[in-house]
Amino acid sequence: MENEYKQTLEVESTDAYIALFGLKDENIALIREELGVEVFVHGTQIRLSGDEEKVEIAKVALEKLLEILARGEAIDRTRIRYCIELASEGNADAISEIMKDAIAVTNRGRQVKCKTLGQRKYVDAIKKNTCVFAIGPAGTGKTYLAIAMAVVALKNKDIERIVLTRPAVEAGEKLGFLPGDLAQKVDPYLRPLYDALHDMMGVDAFQRLMERGQIEVAPLAYMRGRTLNDAFIILDEAQNTTSEQMKMFLTRMGMNSHMVITGDVTQIDLPMGKKSGLVEAVEVLRDVDDIAIVHLTHKDVVRHELVQAIVQAYEKHSARTDVQQPRRPEKRYRPM
Repeated sequence: MENEYKQTLEVESTDAYIALFGLKDENIALIREELGVEVFVHGTQIRLSGDEEKVEIAKVALEKLLEILARGEAIDRTRIRYCIELASEGNADAISEIMKDAIAVTNRGRQVKCKTLGQRKYVDAIKKNTCVFAIGPAGTGKTYLAIAMAVVALKNKDIERIVLTRPAVEAGEKLGFLPGDLAQKVDPYLRPLYDALHDMMGVDAFQRLMERGQIEVAPLAYMRGRTLNDAFIILDEAQNTTSEQMKMFLTRMGMNSHMVITGDVTQIDLPMGKKSGLVEAVEVLRDVDDIAIVHLTHKDVVRHELVQAIVQAYEKHSARTDVQQPRRPEKRYRPM
């Protein structure tokens, strides 16, 4: 069509060209699908045509994806969609800033970087505040990024130990009947934390630090009466704490300590009539200095793209359910 808007993009590197297009041109096919623009290849040029606004968005998104590839980072369908979304919002410049610096390096030498604006906000909040609440769906990196920041703090000797805790809702916090020592009793409930620590420092180093007491695993019920100084303390799955448990946990903080509390308020497993301590804490503490509350959404999901689609579908279903029939008070939650 004569009135079609056209733009041209130059791709200088053959490797970048191959990575940008993906297997069987699946990445370019995704851009066509998301924006409805035509994409043609002529030599080292990518030619775009279609609606002017959509073509400009596609060009910006492709330029930013090429910048990511030039830094040696990989791209996938989830990242491409996120890049298109930011470009559509006029926030394309943020794409480069998100992954600008590595926050940690894993045991295998892989750099840990933020992948979304929400994750960058989360990491910045941990750096600037003593206590941080991270609330969001599965796959947003809440736990993993907290572990990464804790390990960096331990390596830099900013703290003396890492304390990990998680409510064992299924066992009602009464773990005495289970075999083994304390760590073995709560192992099934803390496995995601172990996995992240193993990835960050390796199994052998993790075991050595456990033996020295520099990494401590403690069920939430065993935290009562303690004062934790010089520690990085992580409470995972906090949506399953009661109000009393959350208050007890928060008041364990000692001198030179940091706390990160993570949870997903759409997955509360408490008995009927019990209000989530996480929901209440966010309401009570939102205006307290040195406490940050970060909300992550389906946009921040960095697992398989299907996980993002599942989370988004559940969010839409939940919104429809709220209109048709009020939900249980303890599960009702609105980000502030």
